[in-house]
Amino acid sequence: MPVDGSSPVLLDGEEWQSYFRDFRHSAFRLEVHQTYTMPAESESLRSFLGGDSLPEGFNAAWHQTIRGHIASGRTMTRAKIARRPLTDYSRYLFEWCIPGNVAAGEDYRIVDLTDRPEAGLPDQDFWLFDDAVVVHLNYRADGTQINRELIMDPDLDTYRLWRDLALKDAVPFGEYRS
Repeated sequence: MPVDGSSPVLLDGEEWQSYFRDFRHSAFRLEVHQTYTMPAESESLRSFLGGDSLPEGFNAAWHQTIRGHIASGRTMTRAKIARRPLTDYSRYLFEWCIPGNVAAGEDYRIVDLTDRPEAGLPDQDFWLFDDAVVVHLNYRADGTQINRELIMDPDLDTYRLWRDLALKDAVPFGEYRS
Protein backbone atom coordinates (compact mmCIF):
# COMPACT_ATOMS: atom_id res chain seq x y z
CA MET A 1 0.00 0.00 0.00
CA PRO A 2 1.41 3.41 -0.79
CA VAL A 3 1.94 5.85 2.02
CA ASP A 4 0.99 9.45 1.37
CA GLY A 5 3.39 11.72 3.23
CA SER A 6 2.36 15.25 2.41
CA SER A 7 4.60 18.17 3.44
CA PRO A 8 7.11 16.29 5.60
CA VAL A 9 9.37 18.08 8.06
CA LEU A 10 12.66 16.36 8.92
CA LEU A 11 13.26 15.66 12.62
CA ASP A 12 16.57 15.21 14.38
CA GLY A 13 18.28 15.66 17.73
CA GLU A 14 16.35 17.30 20.55
CA GLU A 15 13.33 18.00 18.35
CA TRP A 16 13.03 14.26 17.58
CA GLN A 17 13.63 13.28 21.21
CA SER A 18 10.88 15.62 22.37
CA TYR A 19 8.25 13.37 20.77
CA PHE A 20 9.27 10.55 23.10
CA ARG A 21 9.45 12.82 26.12
CA ASP A 22 6.27 14.82 25.51
CA PHE A 23 3.62 12.43 24.20
CA ARG A 24 0.62 12.51 26.48
CA HIS A 25 -1.17 9.18 26.13
CA SER A 26 0.25 6.70 23.64
CA ALA A 27 3.14 5.94 21.34
CA PHE A 28 2.78 3.21 18.71
CA ARG A 29 5.42 2.03 16.25
CA LEU A 30 5.06 -0.22 13.25
CA GLU A 31 8.41 -1.88 12.43
CA VAL A 32 8.36 -3.38 8.95
CA HIS A 33 12.01 -4.00 8.04
CA GLN A 34 13.88 -7.19 8.83
CA THR A 35 17.26 -5.47 9.17
CA TYR A 36 18.15 -2.08 10.58
CA THR A 37 21.71 -0.80 10.19
CA MET A 38 22.01 1.60 13.08
CA PRO A 39 25.50 2.95 13.90
CA ALA A 40 24.68 3.10 17.63
CA GLU A 41 23.95 -0.65 17.59
CA SER A 42 26.88 -1.86 15.48
CA GLU A 43 29.11 -2.82 18.42
CA SER A 44 26.39 -4.62 20.38
CA LEU A 45 25.18 -6.40 17.24
CA ARG A 46 28.75 -7.54 16.56
CA SER A 47 29.00 -8.79 20.17
CA PHE A 48 25.70 -10.65 19.86
CA LEU A 49 26.76 -12.29 16.59
CA GLY A 50 30.09 -13.19 18.19
CA GLY A 51 28.29 -15.17 20.89
CA ASP A 52 28.88 -12.75 23.77
CA SER A 53 26.51 -12.56 26.73
CA LEU A 54 24.05 -9.71 27.10
CA PRO A 55 25.97 -6.85 28.76
CA GLU A 56 24.89 -5.71 32.21
CA GLY A 57 22.68 -2.61 31.92
CA PHE A 58 22.06 -3.07 28.19
CA ASN A 59 19.70 -0.30 26.94
CA ALA A 60 19.19 0.87 30.55
CA ALA A 61 18.46 4.49 29.60
CA TRP A 62 15.74 3.46 27.13
CA HIS A 63 14.25 1.06 29.68
CA GLN A 64 14.12 3.89 32.23
CA THR A 65 12.28 6.03 29.67
CA ILE A 66 9.73 3.25 29.11
CA ARG A 67 9.25 2.72 32.87
CA GLY A 68 8.69 6.44 33.38
CA HIS A 69 6.01 6.57 30.71
CA ILE A 70 4.25 3.49 32.01
CA ALA A 71 4.37 4.80 35.60
CA SER A 72 2.70 8.03 34.44
CA GLY A 73 -0.13 6.12 32.72
CA ARG A 74 1.14 6.39 29.14
CA THR A 75 1.37 3.39 26.84
CA MET A 76 4.12 2.32 24.46
CA THR A 77 3.23 -0.32 21.88
CA ARG A 78 5.08 -1.79 18.92
CA ALA A 79 4.12 -4.20 16.20
CA LYS A 80 7.17 -5.84 14.64
CA ILE A 81 6.73 -7.54 11.28
CA ALA A 82 8.65 -10.83 11.29
CA ARG A 83 9.45 -13.25 8.52
CA ARG A 84 11.13 -16.63 8.97
CA PRO A 85 13.91 -17.42 8.86
CA LEU A 86 14.78 -14.48 11.06
CA THR A 87 17.62 -12.23 9.91
CA ASP A 88 20.65 -11.84 12.15
CA TYR A 89 19.34 -8.42 13.11
CA SER A 90 15.89 -9.76 14.03
CA ARG A 91 17.52 -12.49 16.15
CA TYR A 92 19.50 -9.73 17.90
CA LEU A 93 16.26 -7.81 18.56
CA PHE A 94 14.44 -10.89 19.80
CA GLU A 95 17.25 -12.07 22.09
CA TRP A 96 18.87 -8.85 23.35
CA CYS A 97 16.61 -5.86 22.73
CA ILE A 98 12.92 -6.72 22.96
CA PRO A 99 12.98 -8.69 26.26
CA GLY A 100 14.29 -5.65 28.17
CA ASN A 101 11.72 -3.36 26.55
CA VAL A 102 8.93 -5.77 27.53
CA ALA A 103 10.28 -6.08 31.09
CA ALA A 104 10.24 -2.27 31.32
CA GLY A 105 6.55 -2.20 30.32
CA GLU A 106 6.44 -1.80 26.55
CA ASP A 107 3.70 -3.82 24.82
CA TYR A 108 5.78 -5.40 22.04
CA ARG A 109 3.90 -7.59 19.59
CA ILE A 110 5.00 -9.72 16.67
CA VAL A 111 3.16 -9.95 13.34
CA ASP A 112 4.52 -13.01 11.52
CA LEU A 113 4.01 -12.58 7.78
CA THR A 114 6.05 -15.60 6.71
CA ASP A 115 2.99 -17.32 5.28
CA ARG A 116 0.93 -14.17 4.60
CA PRO A 117 2.77 -11.92 2.17
CA GLU A 118 -0.19 -9.54 1.77
CA ALA A 119 -1.52 -8.39 5.10
CA GLY A 120 -2.77 -4.95 4.11
CA LEU A 121 0.05 -3.22 5.98
CA PRO A 122 2.31 -0.53 4.54
CA ASP A 123 5.99 -1.01 3.73
CA GLN A 124 6.73 2.04 5.89
CA ASP A 125 7.97 2.27 9.47
CA PHE A 126 6.17 4.91 11.49
CA TRP A 127 5.44 6.17 14.97
CA LEU A 128 1.92 7.32 15.85
CA PHE A 129 1.93 9.54 18.94
CA ASP A 130 -1.31 10.22 20.81
CA ASP A 131 -3.34 8.97 17.84
CA ALA A 132 -2.65 12.35 16.23
CA VAL A 133 1.02 12.79 15.23
CA VAL A 134 2.70 10.64 12.57
CA VAL A 135 6.43 10.35 12.05
CA HIS A 136 7.80 8.22 9.19
CA LEU A 137 11.11 6.47 9.70
CA ASN A 138 12.70 6.14 6.26
CA TYR A 139 15.34 3.52 5.49
CA ARG A 140 17.49 2.40 2.58
CA ALA A 141 17.21 -1.22 1.42
CA ASP A 142 20.20 -2.16 3.62
CA GLY A 143 18.41 -0.86 6.74
CA THR A 144 20.35 2.39 7.07
CA GLN A 145 18.11 5.18 8.26
CA ILE A 146 17.71 8.03 5.78
CA ASN A 147 15.66 10.37 7.96
CA ARG A 148 12.62 10.88 10.15
CA GLU A 149 9.73 12.87 8.72
CA LEU A 150 6.98 14.56 10.67
CA ILE A 151 3.92 14.22 8.44
CA MET A 152 2.04 17.49 8.61
CA ASP A 153 -1.33 16.44 7.21
CA PRO A 154 -1.57 12.69 7.66
CA ASP A 155 -4.67 10.68 6.95
CA LEU A 156 -4.99 9.65 10.59
CA ASP A 157 -7.74 7.15 9.87
CA THR A 158 -5.33 5.23 7.61
CA TYR A 159 -2.55 5.13 10.21
CA ARG A 160 -5.00 4.06 12.91
CA LEU A 161 -6.33 1.36 10.58
CA TRP A 162 -2.78 0.08 9.97
CA ARG A 163 -2.10 0.08 13.71
CA ASP A 164 -5.30 -1.81 14.42
CA LEU A 165 -4.71 -4.24 11.55
CA ALA A 166 -1.18 -5.00 12.78
CA LEU A 167 -2.30 -5.49 16.36
CA LYS A 168 -5.28 -7.67 15.38
CA ASP A 169 -3.01 -10.41 14.04
CA ALA A 170 -0.08 -9.85 16.41
CA VAL A 171 0.96 -12.01 19.31
CA PRO A 172 2.63 -10.69 22.44
CA PHE A 173 6.39 -11.04 22.17
CA GLY A 174 6.55 -13.63 24.96
CA GLU A 175 4.16 -15.92 23.07
CA TYR A 176 5.93 -15.76 19.69
CA ARG A 177 7.83 -18.83 18.56
CA SER A 178 10.14 -18.27 15.62
